[in-house]
Amino acid sequence: MHPTTYRLLTGFYGFYLNFLALFSKKMAAKKAFDVFSKVRKGRVLPNQESYLNVAKDELHSIGKHRVQSYRWKGSKNRVLLLHGWESNSFRWQKLIEKLRAADFDVITFDAPGHGHSSGTQLHLPLYEEVLDHIVKTYAPNHLIGHSMGGFAILYHQYLRKDTNSEKIVTIGSPSEFHEVMSHYQQLLRFNDTVLNALDTHIKTKFGLGIRDFSSVKFVDANDKRGLLLHDKFDTITKHEASERVHAHWKGSRLISTEGLGHSMHQDSVNEQIIDFLNS
Repeated sequence: MHPTTYRLLTGFYGFYLNFLALFSKKMAAKKAFDVFSKVRKGRVLPNQESYLNVAKDELHSIGKHRVQSYRWKGSKNRVLLLHGWESNSFRWQKLIEKLRAADFDVITFDAPGHGHSSGTQLHLPLYEEVLDHIVKTYAPNHLIGHSMGGFAILYHQYLRKDTNSEKIVTIGSPSEFHEVMSHYQQLLRFNDTVLNALDTHIKTKFGLGIRDFSSVKFVDANDKRGLLLHDKFDTITKHEASERVHAHWKGSRLISTEGLGHSMHQDSVNEQIIDFLNS
């Protein structure tokens, strides 16, 4: 999409939400949340198809969704991988090959609206709900999440009593949902009336407000071992997010890189993950 077209489109959405809020704050909030949760890419591409097809495991019925999982069997501990926003399980290809070489039992799945799974929307509570089902099905020993996937893992550990998992790895993950919402507000240029209504909508729907979805709060009582990987120049999620989480997570270690970007597919990153799992 051309940058000018993109700015016009986002500006239109913001104007529409501001206008709608004059008549119904609830309707404006619902629309703002639906637009925020809409998944626009992340389906399996032709060059990814063959790699994932051979590893398809189960198609899980979770609520109204059908969620596709994948498995590469090994004799060592079971590792569960969670991809980020508008991605899919193929993003783990390089790490999966290293995990397989080390003989780990590897599980991953496509989040709703992504890959081979059903749906068109995704938000953190939904990702956590799906994760809980997958954890109960496979009982992984270790959890690894990129970006939103890492956020979902920490939220899940906060909500549930997961006694099986031992180690957690997050890669380029956000820590504060209110920062994500602030960026969303700036992008669409909707006013604080809409933002406050959105906060009320989220609190009514999920029991937590925008500022309550915080990895800093989620890890405060987390007694598992954690590895946080984050690039100092990440333009998608600020490095400070992992710094704050590390400061509140007693069992964590933070590895900061420079120039590896947000995705962090590099061998050096994957080898440090393998070392952490083996330690």
